[in-house]
Amino acid sequence: MKHTVRLQYHTTWGQSLWLIAGDNRYPMSWTEGDLWSADVEAADLKDYFFALMQDGLIIRMDWDNHSSKAPKKGEVIEEKWIEAPAGCPFPRRHQQAKFDQPGFRSSGVAIPVFSLRSKNDFGIGEFTDLKPLVDWAAECGMSIIQLLPINDTTRKGQWKDSYPYSPISSFGLHPLYIHLQDIGVKADAEFKKAQKALNELPAVDYPRVFKEKMAYIRKAFEECGAKDMAGAGFKKFVKENSFWLEEYCNFCAKRDKLEPEYFQWIQYHLDKQLSKVVEYAHSKGVSLKGDLPIGVSGDSADAHYHPELFNLDSNAGAPPDFFSVDGQNWGFPTYNWEAMSKDNYAWWKRRLKKMSQYFDALRIDHILGFFRIWEIPAEHKSGLLGHFNPALPYSLDEIKNAYLHLDGLFLEDPRHPGYYQPMITPHSQDLPQWQQERFGAMYNDFFYHRHDEFWRRNAERKLPELLSASGMLICGEDLGMVPDCVPGVMDHWKILSLEMTNMEKGRPWPYLSVCASSSHDMEPLRLQYKGKVNEFDIRNILAAHFHSASMLAIHPLQDYLALDPSLARKDWQNERVNDPADPNNHWCYRVHLPLEELTTEKAAMLNTVVKALLKESNR
Repeated sequence: MKHTVRLQYHTTWGQSLWLIAGDNRYPMSWTEGDLWSADVEAADLKDYFFALMQDGLIIRMDWDNHSSKAPKKGEVIEEKWIEAPAGCPFPRRHQQAKFDQPGFRSSGVAIPVFSLRSKNDFGIGEFTDLKPLVDWAAECGMSIIQLLPINDTTRKGQWKDSYPYSPISSFGLHPLYIHLQDIGVKADAEFKKAQKALNELPAVDYPRVFKEKMAYIRKAFEECGAKDMAGAGFKKFVKENSFWLEEYCNFCAKRDKLEPEYFQWIQYHLDKQLSKVVEYAHSKGVSLKGDLPIGVSGDSADAHYHPELFNLDSNAGAPPDFFSVDGQNWGFPTYNWEAMSKDNYAWWKRRLKKMSQYFDALRIDHILGFFRIWEIPAEHKSGLLGHFNPALPYSLDEIKNAYLHLDGLFLEDPRHPGYYQPMITPHSQDLPQWQQERFGAMYNDFFYHRHDEFWRRNAERKLPELLSASGMLICGEDLGMVPDCVPGVMDHWKILSLEMTNMEKGRPWPYLSVCASSSHDMEPLRLQYKGKVNEFDIRNILAAHFHSASMLAIHPLQDYLALDPSLARKDWQNERVNDPADPNNHWCYRVHLPLEELTTEKAAMLNTVVKALLKESNR
């Protein structure tokens, strides 16, 4: 049964209103008096919002979702456009009200889950290890803990699986982050011996941890699985997550030649443990900030069951930039955005909605990928042999009219046969000066001007749809070769930018930004300065970030610990999480001390310094 929804809204020529409910969109009809109405299915009246459209793009959404009880037959539902509260800069309400408070400024700490260390884990960080970190953050006055991706990356349990940006599922959580004692594993003498040996290691021994921990998980399933799966909590979890869980578990079962129910049980406990941590963090005023990988692996459950959503003939990566002079090949396929748009990006919306169960804020890794992606044909490894997708390549006539040739200067665009893109590192140095100038003009036009409007519209088609799928605060990693159109789109939708002192963008840091002293892809501060900084230098560097206009200042835990020589890691050369130039990087960094110590007398001096920094900067 359909019901009529109506509201009054003044539009200008060329604008229209739509009612959006989940994956369904209803165009609204205009009548005299600026009244807009649509006939909507009763099931969609539980959660919907209005969007203002122009030129085929969403340009504005009302601030909050609506919900209407089923009206009587023939009764019209009268609605009003919901405006943002005075002083709130955001176009949509966040699930944590603190982010919408005018002038809100806060701070946080960044650390991967696998890098956590507590007295009770098992050779690798676990979700439960976040609790002592929450305690420390809350004691110091921080409100954000930023993590790296936490999705399952399991293939063979080897070092390649340690790469958190290559998930085999966009929904399944990583089994190694489970706390064994909470799933029925008894901490007997044999367990404590294995636990002690793994926890005495300075870094994560991923293959060893995987082998030993998964053996304990399997044993716990055989002893407790049947009882757990008979419970109402397990059945509810399976039902609520049916849109991804069955595919993921069948995928894992086929890989390991085990029953799908085993993987359902693991995911049930992971969800249960992480949800308890989230609840605990909220009770302390702390939010978790997640990380959305721009890609999904070609050997993932997502690509296996939904190959139409991916370009499996290519890999995503990045052109040469600050992180890698040779470019990057990330080894996962690019998205088939045209196929995704056919159901209004339903896969993306489900993905973001699932993440919002755990995270109040989200870092979009390589947000430039929503504008365009650096695409490398599968037969090539080097990021230097990539091209932009989508793109407006040059025709052969355009190249000939400039009196240029193809060899060493242009590559054929695989998506547009017979058309060409300039090579990112062309061999133009041997050309005559006049040809160098002509090629240089085409090169600069292609990489910095030709696509501005094209890429802007490309992003504007997707981002509003995705932002409306959850109430998370969205932050975009916008470093590297950034097209001119990116800042304007991010500002339009109030997506926080990422600001770093050694990657300045030629303008003051804006309020709607996250500033950081370093990231997982960079050296922590002591490494940046080759160990030639003391705790007072570190304090001054962090203070400059805290005093900035940025809404959030989030620093790696390594940089906070460097404020206290008695707590800082002695071998500071081993604090880096990742080297993007190394495709075989072992993601094994682990904090050198149990996190419980951060709220003891041992850390009193550190906590005094951090509290003072935050108080002085009104964070």
